[in-house]
Amino acid sequence: MELWRICTRARRTHQVTEQKITVVLLLLGLLSLLRGAESFDYKAISCRKHTASLKDFGGVGDGKTSNTKAFRSAINYLSRFGSDGGSQLFVPPGRWLTGSFNLTSHFTLYLDQDAVLLASQDVREWPVTKPLPSYGRGKDVAGGRYVSLIFGTQLTDVIITGNNGTIDGQGASWWQKYKTELKYNRPHLIEIMYSNQVQISNLKLLNSPSWHIHPVYSSNILIKGVTILAPPASPNTDGINPDSSTNVRIEDCYIVSGDDCVSIKSGWDQYGITFGMPTKHVIIRRLTCISPNNALITIGSEMSGGVQDIRIEDVSAINTESGVRMKTAVGRGGYVKDIFFRRMTMKNIRSAFLMTGNYNTHPDNKYNRNAFPVISGINFRDIIANNVRVAGKLEGIVGYPFTGICISNVTMSMSAKSTDPWTCTDIQGLTNSVSPNPCNMLSKQVVNCPFPTDILPIDQIQLKMCSIL
Repeated sequence: MELWRICTRARRTHQVTEQKITVVLLLLGLLSLLRGAESFDYKAISCRKHTASLKDFGGVGDGKTSNTKAFRSAINYLSRFGSDGGSQLFVPPGRWLTGSFNLTSHFTLYLDQDAVLLASQDVREWPVTKPLPSYGRGKDVAGGRYVSLIFGTQLTDVIITGNNGTIDGQGASWWQKYKTELKYNRPHLIEIMYSNQVQISNLKLLNSPSWHIHPVYSSNILIKGVTILAPPASPNTDGINPDSSTNVRIEDCYIVSGDDCVSIKSGWDQYGITFGMPTKHVIIRRLTCISPNNALITIGSEMSGGVQDIRIEDVSAINTESGVRMKTAVGRGGYVKDIFFRRMTMKNIRSAFLMTGNYNTHPDNKYNRNAFPVISGINFRDIIANNVRVAGKLEGIVGYPFTGICISNVTMSMSAKSTDPWTCTDIQGLTNSVSPNPCNMLSKQVVNCPFPTDILPIDQIQLKMCSIL
């Protein structure tokens, strides 16, 4: 009898275990079907073998709960797969409040179209780091700076993308503190340092405390399909600032900014000269800019490491302070050369072309008064501008003129407020088919200003079709 009871109990236990296994298998099958229904395809420089969701690490998308720990834990866990096909972190629909977090190599951060990352208002969630070595100090105040919301350094193969998901820097509180209460410099929204193979694409970036995208000391960077929005009065909310970086491609972006839509930089005065890392081989195309107080494209003023081979085409500025602006000063040193613009349109612009050698802001009084910048080989062609107040204000440096300026096939209709379309001092160059007639320092010759025909390595990158499963 006792043996029968033991056998009966064993059979029942086995049946219960089988039932549990069956339920688990059914649940796994259902989850697999649900994942299949929610799979997302996207284009990227690299696809990933391993996938996790922020929810797997305790993420709560209610817009109130801090997810800083969840992001950091998720990325720390996923970093172990760098040598095994890489990993991707999926941010699902929701409002995900977070402080600063660091990325890892061979990694993709993917935002669902209904996902919103909200930057924390708690400064304790923003670590402080040293100033950039090519600047010597911060832009807002001397000293350290808050780390950007999304940060990475010494990375290879890192992607930030999505189905037009949103990253909101909630910068209003930082703007109010600007130049009054700040102990450290404001953070950027996305900053990638000392890294290679970087993609930032198909996102909406809003209201950064300072610059929105800042690749610095990096190479092989693709920024594509990004919308950037910040109030026109917000201070220094530049859109995209390539800085001491090589092989950069920016395309198909729309920017409304409180500062320059794109600003190309390479360090500040003696710090940039000593660091000696130029920005070069940059492509900018199909960009639309609205910046009532600043420029579509700016080079400088921090350009002490040098800027060379910048190719800009098929770009538009609407209701913008200036189309192209170049800023430098005695003490900067460095160079700006081989700059090419073509097929630009501008509408409701105060100044189409601005160049100045008198932008005298310096990090301190230790700069070299004999460090004269070299500006040469600046080319503009095939440009139409409407309702322009100033066609060009081109001011070089006495004894060190800006040379090799070439402007061809440019037509500008001037606003009723325009009195003197061109102002030129200490420059040299050529023009052909330019209206209104340029200043005498730009001599008229039959010339078609050059635009490079060779293909840069960054333009040969082929994106793969990847999936979130």
